[in-house]
Amino acid sequence: MSTHTVYRFTSRNGFDGLQAFQEPIPVAGKYEVLVKVRSVALNYRDVAIANSTYPVPVKDLVIPCSDMAGEVVQVGELADGFSIGDRVISPVSHAMLYGPAKDHINTLGGLKDGVLREYIALPAHATIKLPKSSHSFAQWASLVTTGGTAWNSLYGLVPLKPGQTVLVLGTGGVSLTALILAKAAGATVIITSSSDDKLEHVKSKYGADYTINYNTHPNWGAEVQRITNGQGVDNVIEISGTGTIEKSIEAVAWGGIVSVIGFLTTVPKEEMPDVTLLTLLKGATLRAVLSGSKQQLEDAVAFMGSRELQMPVDKTFGFNRDEIIEALKYVESGKHIGKDIQRLGQECLFDDPGDDPQHLPFDFTQSFNTSRSRRPRNHLKPVLEQQGAFETTQGVLNTPERCPGARYQLNSQTHRYAQSMRSMKDSLVDMCRPVQLSSFYE
Repeated sequence: MSTHTVYRFTSRNGFDGLQAFQEPIPVAGKYEVLVKVRSVALNYRDVAIANSTYPVPVKDLVIPCSDMAGEVVQVGELADGFSIGDRVISPVSHAMLYGPAKDHINTLGGLKDGVLREYIALPAHATIKLPKSSHSFAQWASLVTTGGTAWNSLYGLVPLKPGQTVLVLGTGGVSLTALILAKAAGATVIITSSSDDKLEHVKSKYGADYTINYNTHPNWGAEVQRITNGQGVDNVIEISGTGTIEKSIEAVAWGGIVSVIGFLTTVPKEEMPDVTLLTLLKGATLRAVLSGSKQQLEDAVAFMGSRELQMPVDKTFGFNRDEIIEALKYVESGKHIGKDIQRLGQECLFDDPGDDPQHLPFDFTQSFNTSRSRRPRNHLKPVLEQQGAFETTQGVLNTPERCPGARYQLNSQTHRYAQSMRSMKDSLVDMCRPVQLSSFYE
């Protein structure tokens, strides 16, 4: 049986716990597609997991990383809508498909194995086909966590409107993606950083309207009020957490939204601000954004792809242990602007089959059609009535009442199965600030 390279954390006391393994290449189940990973993007969450500072549980021997872009090399018998060679991404959670989060969700690279490997089998309903565009695999990988999260922040509660003002904290992946989306939507964007060089870079490359160095302006909430002539901003992309939340509320307009995404800074308990009173006095909405749904990521993909918007890829690393660790250290240092990516290419440790998905180490096509016309919706009903949910190589995957990827309506019996599976989930939502690494897999 052919094998591929898989990276796992054998311990989580630092980056040295990352080790490479040769494991069997998975085979797509009948509701799955097998994807050759071309690019992986790192988030700050991956650093926190490596150092055991991530505030939610992580499975033992986890395969890290949640963000990847790749191409389909095998299509399951009932995985409609996909063909070999399709370029795809997958959301960080395969359970949160649309709408607001209703409960805890499994995310890749945490309580579920992630994407730092050469091949991954994905449920078709949680796989997004990419539009034709000039974007590289690295650029699409950089959008996975950041795109869904930023889109949720800007459009998930009250949709952003042209002419409104957005404050973005920092220059990491979510921050820059929010900047790019907001500017393209006609908003005025203010961005903060401790580095004048970073601020100049994002202003010249991504079009930030105003920049604030929070070392030069420690009371940057008041500086935002000055820039906006005392009006405040309509939406704050709050990355840092308790250490900055008071100033973020000061900066927001009456009736505005503060989207809380990250937890990078803290303060002693006795110094924590009275967020309830501060929010009430501004008539503002303080909203936790854990991630984005598949639907929101699809919206971000369509928006970015149709406008050929430049995505924030900072630096590229190779797909070998030394360079992956170097990339993690680079993210940890905070020197990045946007995302760092690791690439699978000629410099990698494995024999890259190249751009032709037919050149595979074994025959994926013996038992599976590579392309098919769409089946009628009722085609899946007998199977689903018996199983209650999708069958995958990992087990049973719970489904929502409506599964866009499978294009059918679940009956009441199947929905009860899905509800019972939902109640068994033990994972927590990942509340991380993505800091993307350059693409490993192009």
